[in-house]
Amino acid sequence: MEEAGFIKGRVTILDNFSLGLNFEVIASVKLALPNRENLQAFEDMVQGWTEVTECMTVTGQVDYMVHVVTTDMHAYDNFLRDKLLGSALVSDVQSRIVIRVAKRTTALPLDLVESVK
Repeated sequence: MEEAGFIKGRVTILDNFSLGLNFEVIASVKLALPNRENLQAFEDMVQGWTEVTECMTVTGQVDYMVHVVTTDMHAYDNFLRDKLLGSALVSDVQSRIVIRVAKRTTALPLDLVESVK
């Protein structure tokens, strides 16, 4: 798979709780004006936010789903106020606090791919 170019990189998976990163949020982010330039500007902006572990453009009533990992509710409140809502690009954020992670994996469902078998 490596020779075929399927492997993008290798990582070490850290235990966020052992590191004191005990607070996770899935934030639905709506941009004030979701045009091409603002979408790109938002995506460029989140690249510099270490609290954001994933940012995905989605369909529906919001523009992005953002996974945020931080130390506690107060740190998230600071992130929300200073970064997300501090940007003129963002018009609304709906935060969902993660209570428990039932499944987390980086593995892809390779059994669904015919050419890899």
